[in-house]
Amino acid sequence: MFDDRKNSNSLFLLIQNMIMTTDIRKDWTIDDIHNVYNAPLLELVFRAASMHRKYNDTAEVQVCTLLSIKTGGCSEDCAYCPQAARYNTGVDVQALMKKEEVLVYAQKAKDAGSTRFCMGAAWREVRDNKDFDRVLDMVKGVNEMGMEVCCTLGMLTETQAQKLADAGLYAYNHNLDTSSEYYNEIITTRTYDDRLQTLDHVRKAGVTICCGGIIGLGETHKDRIKMLHTLATMPEHPESVPINALVAIKGTPLENNQRVDIWDMVRMIATARILMPKTMVRLSAGRNEMSIAEQALCFMAGANSIFAGDKLLTTPNPSFDEDNIMFQMLGLKPREAFKAEKAQTLAEAVEEMIH
Repeated sequence: MFDDRKNSNSLFLLIQNMIMTTDIRKDWTIDDIHNVYNAPLLELVFRAASMHRKYNDTAEVQVCTLLSIKTGGCSEDCAYCPQAARYNTGVDVQALMKKEEVLVYAQKAKDAGSTRFCMGAAWREVRDNKDFDRVLDMVKGVNEMGMEVCCTLGMLTETQAQKLADAGLYAYNHNLDTSSEYYNEIITTRTYDDRLQTLDHVRKAGVTICCGGIIGLGETHKDRIKMLHTLATMPEHPESVPINALVAIKGTPLENNQRVDIWDMVRMIATARILMPKTMVRLSAGRNEMSIAEQALCFMAGANSIFAGDKLLTTPNPSFDEDNIMFQMLGLKPREAFKAEKAQTLAEAVEEMIH
């Protein structure tokens, strides 16, 4: 049934957003971000929550599901990753899944409330072979289900990014992980510039970008600020920024790192929200160790996206049932798929009416 009140309200919010431009900045300096990040915590959260309310529906959270479609055996040396072949972490190497298996998993995720489905393969880079062709078929299949489809497959060429776009890819995840200065302490098998180049290829192909980082790697607060600076000064802000807390895995070089303090997560999320008001800020890895109260603080600080389902690639994650209970308790609801595109279509219609 057509709801006039709902549509009128949506139209009002859309017009309001169209005239709000002063907060969307891409000229942040390191000093600017330092001052935001180091503000008194309650003041920081209040400012972030106000910004979040100004640009987003604060009761709405994007529910995403991440599936490892090819597990283990990666040639990279990412110090946090249990899928690196050089580390003895107990992760069994598994070949690329069949399309039919992936689509069954995607349907289950959709039925449980997910609107974005992300497929991850433990590859250093995409190669033009039958496996990539199979991934393209998976992308087409998930896209036809009406879900936003995302992939994280390692480095991409411009041509490969375009093939994924043509198959219906909505988003590509390629995290920076940390600052450019600290990066070599965590990864030596590819450079920071390699990561930025892949993001450039994705953007040129017209695919949205999902790019964030991990805290708890041993980095300093200055490194965190510099990573956020890189993200917030891109020509276009990433549409999605995951903030991950390290899940220390036995057998990796970072197995003895301490759990990230919840206040560090809140501070990172709040700062990201202020720097990138319209971006989906995802409360990602590490959520399994957080209470509902701690997660609520993150949502208050501006997080509006989560991964749902029992696993994040190979690490534990809260179940759909647990998240449903949390959503009911906090009064949250899942964000619909392709909302940004629907809003853009409505904005174009409003602009045409105005003129």
